Amino acid sequence: MRETLDQLSRLTADDSSQQRLAAVKSEPVRVLQIGEGNFLRGFADWMIQQCRTQGLFQGGVAVTQPRPSGAKKLAELKAQDGLYTQLIRGLKNGQPIEEIEIIAVFNAMIDPYLEWERFMALADEPELQVVVSNTTEAGLRYIETAWTSQQPVESFPAKLTLLLYRRFETFGGDTSRGLIMLPCELLERNGDTLKACVLQHADDWHLPETFKQWVISHNRFLNSLVDRIVTGYPADDAEALFDKLQYRDAMLNAAEPYHFWAIEAEPELERVLPFVKAGLNVVWTDDLKPYQLRKVRILNGAHTLMTPIGLLSGAEHVRGLMEHPALGQWVRSTVANEIIPSVPIDSSSLTAYANDVYDRYLNPFIRHRLLDIAMNSMSKFKARLLPTLIAYVESNQALPEGLVRGLAALIRLYRVEQQADGSYSSTTFDGAPLPIRDDANVLEAMAAAWSGGSSAAAAEQVLSRADWWGQDIRTLAGCDLASTVTAILEQWEDERR
Repeated sequence: MRETLDQLSRLTADDSSQQRLAAVKSEPVRVLQIGEGNFLRGFADWMIQQCRTQGLFQGGVAVTQPRPSGAKKLAELKAQDGLYTQLIRGLKNGQPIEEIEIIAVFNAMIDPYLEWERFMALADEPELQVVVSNTTEAGLRYIETAWTSQQPVESFPAKLTLLLYRRFETFGGDTSRGLIMLPCELLERNGDTLKACVLQHADDWHLPETFKQWVISHNRFLNSLVDRIVTGYPADDAEALFDKLQYRDAMLNAAEPYHFWAIEAEPELERVLPFVKAGLNVVWTDDLKPYQLRKVRILNGAHTLMTPIGLLSGAEHVRGLMEHPALGQWVRSTVANEIIPSVPIDSSSLTAYANDVYDRYLNPFIRHRLLDIAMNSMSKFKARLLPTLIAYVESNQALPEGLVRGLAALIRLYRVEQQADGSYSSTTFDGAPLPIRDDANVLEAMAAAWSGGSSAAAAEQVLSRADWWGQDIRTLAGCDLASTVTAILEQWEDERR
């Protein structure tokens, strides 16, 4: 009979974890975390633990969920006294790694919808310094909200405004009591967006001008870029892991080894969050744009490049495509010879970044479906790959073979027909059906472009759509893109016959 395992908690954890939990519980709240989900626990909280382990950070994290729907996960975390197991597994420098660690950074877990006053009282904590959030892009937006300080509001920016106003009143506008806001939502200029929302709520609620000036002058709203795949609870092999760990953990959290955080602020903030000193892949910078650019052009760009031809060739996942001897090499070659030379950043740093990306693509514990990546591929190509293609042509007065092949595959992937239920589908090179998801107007136009069955007509119609690409791209700097794409499409048709 299988042994019944105890749930992870302060009573069942190993001695080291018990000691770390006791230490953090005895220390003040230094970080307020808006977001109880997998990402922050596998990213920011994991980083704070690394800092604490090295004796670089004293203080705990108060965690709260941004919406009522997060109550179950917060309750599970409370039941485990704030402890959870973080599993890091995948490839690092091409070598497999697996790391397992019990995270002990939470010294308060607060449900604001049941414990509103306790949540608001965090504003009175003299040593509170940082607010970290991940409420998704939908959570980081302005929603008109009626004034109330006695009951919970759902909007994250509205909650934050109320919290800051209470802190302003508690400490009499003390200029040293402002907070550092560090949003992790995947939104460009996320700190600027959050600040604008807070000031809009302050205006709506007719809060004093002195408060607004305190927010502007003595609080920091930092723009940041986060990057790590956190897959969460590994349901497929959780039981085997529990047998190995000799305890159960409802909050078991899995993530890839790679992590990166670029924060637009002066390096002096290391005194508050000593991430770099702890050896973490964190950059304090005065400009996020190069980091955003390399992520869009290489990580996201290679995804968009590989997906159409991968699906057409019968591949299902990123890893399988990258392990394919021909397709995987094509992706690497296109990145090295066409994408990296066309990005205005030091090529050696981009090459190192690309090698990290390949490790991530090949992670055996992440099953990233190409069909999921393929959603809205037309707009993704415009944002992620078209600028690179144009830059290459302008620099070399020639078309980049790999990128053009990827564009041709995109047009072929969108050789769609509408089905009886209103959906659209294409076919692989071998004739297997492929569901295609995109804007209805795009799908309707692509079906019309292919209605005559002519590759040349389809290429002409698609590439001439200035409303899709920002310009007519049939010809670029004297290079005949339409004819080159047509030739590739016709070659694939000949091969099928």
